[in-house]
Amino acid sequence: MSTLGFADLLRQRGFMRFWLARIASVMGSQMLMVAIGWQMYELTGSAWDLGLVGLLQFAPALVLTLPGGHLADRLPRARITAACIALSTGVVVVLGAATWRGWANRELLLAMSVLLGAVRAFQMPAQQALLPLLVPRLLLARATAFGSAGLQAAVIAGPALGGLLFVGGTEAVYAVCATLFCVAFALMLGLRIAHAPPPHEPASMRVLLAGVRFIWQRKALLGAVSLDLFAVLLGGAVALLPIFARDILHVGAWGLGLLRSAPAVGALAMSVALTRWPMERRVGHKLLAAVAVFGVATIVFGLSPWFWLSLVALAVSGAADMVSVVVRQTLVQLETPDAMRGRVAAVNSIFIGGSNQLGEFESGATAQWWGPRVAVVVGGIGTIVVAAAWFRLFPSLAGRDRMLPPPALPVEEEKVL
Repeated sequence: MSTLGFADLLRQRGFMRFWLARIASVMGSQMLMVAIGWQMYELTGSAWDLGLVGLLQFAPALVLTLPGGHLADRLPRARITAACIALSTGVVVVLGAATWRGWANRELLLAMSVLLGAVRAFQMPAQQALLPLLVPRLLLARATAFGSAGLQAAVIAGPALGGLLFVGGTEAVYAVCATLFCVAFALMLGLRIAHAPPPHEPASMRVLLAGVRFIWQRKALLGAVSLDLFAVLLGGAVALLPIFARDILHVGAWGLGLLRSAPAVGALAMSVALTRWPMERRVGHKLLAAVAVFGVATIVFGLSPWFWLSLVALAVSGAADMVSVVVRQTLVQLETPDAMRGRVAAVNSIFIGGSNQLGEFESGATAQWWGPRVAVVVGGIGTIVVAAAWFRLFPSLAGRDRMLPPPALPVEEEKVL
């Protein structure tokens, strides 16, 4: 049992700086996604184009994330993350200026989506690989849950604030996004970590694919990351929220902000609970059960005729998804040596991107064919089927009892400046 508690976590100065930077960055990103989605639907009225925004953010990851992981193992990860936030700020400035001058169009929004996807391909591996350098190993599960709590608070506040700012025009949303990104950039740029890179290795395919081999050889990790991919790929309804807000629930841009925030409300509550009471036993069973609950909540959302019930269903889905996030991220971080964390995080980022951005495209495409309600319900059913299948396909994951690997494994200490 760990002797380190929540007060010990708060004393980790590097972690707290990183935590604040991520809150500002995620809040800005959530507001940006609300703005792009609403603006695209206003311009085109097309579910296909909403899905295309997600697809074009995912496509660069297929090419750039593995090199991004290699870069995260070679260069200072905080500097990489800061540079990516600076580029995101540039995207927001372009979109804000285009909207203000009246020449924002479908093609510009799609082009900026591609650029955001390319930036994310480098940011996510570096960002994920930073956390284990900022806290002692025994605090990692608690830090993951607490970090997720902060992020979910940002995910709640970002869309809700974005929905309110739409009253002042889309330009106001972009202006606040840019401000938040600047705050995140300054915090991340000031983060200093003593990290010795591994011996130089040329960026060969063998080196780039080391993270893929690492996860493939550890079936519990493979099961955890692939479970998240297929569950959110099938069950994600985020891309369709503008349609539900405007055409089904009739709640407008303000309601869209609340719908976007609702999953984060549930996720925040769950992450706070997991910070206070970390999962210690039967983590595999809890993970798979949570994914099944996510599927049920998605079905309820797809069938709901009432705004309040839709908010509750989304909140439950967010709480269930948070269990998956904490288990997956903690397992990956605990079992990966630091010299490979960037490349393993890159593989994890591809799975996350596939579940989120590719899931948005899948939702948009199926909604175009079948209608939004049917698309969401079918996706929720598919998620439940995946959870049941993973019990049999990955017994090492289903039977996983504890987060921590055997204590005999060597641990490398990192000093945070």
